[in-house]
Amino acid sequence: MYRLSARRTAAFAVAAPLLLTAVTAAPALAHGAPTDPVSRVSACSPEGGSQGSAACAAAVAANGAPFTAWDNLRIAGVNGRDRQVVPDGQLCSGGLAAYKGLDLARADWPSTRLSPGTTLDLTYRSTIPHTGTFKMFLTEPGYDPTAPLKWSDLPEKPFATVTDPPLTNGSYRFSAKLPADRSGHHVLYTIWQNTSTVDTYYSCSDVVFPKAKQANPGSAGGSSAETPAGVEETEVTASGKPAADAAASTPAPTPTPTEVTKTPAADAGAEVPGSAVAATTDESGASVPLVAGGATALVLAVGTALFLRGRRRRSGIGDQRVSRVS
Repeated sequence: MYRLSARRTAAFAVAAPLLLTAVTAAPALAHGAPTDPVSRVSACSPEGGSQGSAACAAAVAANGAPFTAWDNLRIAGVNGRDRQVVPDGQLCSGGLAAYKGLDLARADWPSTRLSPGTTLDLTYRSTIPHTGTFKMFLTEPGYDPTAPLKWSDLPEKPFATVTDPPLTNGSYRFSAKLPADRSGHHVLYTIWQNTSTVDTYYSCSDVVFPKAKQANPGSAGGSSAETPAGVEETEVTASGKPAADAAASTPAPTPTPTEVTKTPAADAGAEVPGSAVAATTDESGASVPLVAGGATALVLAVGTALFLRGRRRRSGIGDQRVSRVS
């Protein structure tokens, strides 16, 4: 009996270290990380497909090992004290040495293109369902990706919070409205605080927004380009031709003829609009209007009339003389 007990004790003494080693060496139960927008740990994992990128290669080198446990970046017992527990410059690793390569400050991490002010559709891969709350932060305008990520780079409050979304086909999927004032490279920082466990998960997803258009400082409205010095601005007509060319190709308008008003005899001395008026006097002293620059026929007609009038008068005087002699 003693020998059997001794044997059992000896066997347990030999097996216990091996059992403990097996337990500690066994990977922890998988949990999750964002895959869209892709997180750094997910992109650089053996399953992520971005191991060949310069950023992932540098991160793996800094770790000294690949990110096989990409879904196990978690800290126990934080209880919402994220800013007190996770140090500045180590937000992406959660302060865990096994993930320190994720904190490298560089602008070439695998990233996802987004549009400001639109709806973000986030996919958070997980193999074990947990209850809890997702909190999403987006780095402030002016964030510099070449500097270590600090808590001061994030707003105090998340732009979106989602509690207990369903796990469907191995992922949590939910949507949120993105801030509208971001441009360039930013980090989407996701905190998943479990309520079914004591763990909190941290992840960094690099995202890129279109760069804001810069107004031309030389323009009055800030949107139009200034004409370079020495270049003359050309006015364009509605036809699409430059004004100078349009004027040259457009025939000169036909002058409108000046309307000549016939002057009644009583107004013979009055000025006719649009014409210069002169006057002459016949032998009887009557004034006869003449239009300067008028037709030659008009002058001849007036002269003929004066000539005939004078001849008739002389003829009448001669007849009177003959009548008196007889």
